Amino acid sequence: MAKLEHTLYGDFNQILHRIESGILSGSISATLEDASDFYGETARCSVRVFERYSYFGGNRVSMNITLFQSGSGPICLSAITSGGSQATFFKVNTVGEKAFLDKLREIL
Repeated sequence: MAKLEHTLYGDFNQILHRIESGILSGSISATLEDASDFYGETARCSVRVFERYSYFGGNRVSMNITLFQSGSGPICLSAITSGGSQATFFKVNTVGEKAFLDKLREIL
C-alpha cells in the first residue's frame, strides 16, 4: 500500500477532471471502476476508484482518490493504492502500487 496526502488550491471541478483524465490517459489498462460524490451545505467530497494492470507485478492495482473541500477552503486530497503484492502473509513487490501513485504525482 502506498499513500499520498496533499492540500490543493483551485477549482474543485477542474482538479477532479484533470485527475480523472490524467489517470485514464496515462495507462492503456487504466479504468474508472466507480465514483461517488457527496454534497453538504458548505462541503463537497468526491471519491474515485481506479484500476490498472501492473506489468511488473503481473496483477491489477487499485487507487482510491478522495477530494474534500469545506466552503471555499483548500481541497484535501487523499490517494491510497493497493493490490500490488503477490505474497500470502506479507507485502512484497509493491512497485506497481508506487508507480500508480507516481502517475498521480505527475498529474498534480
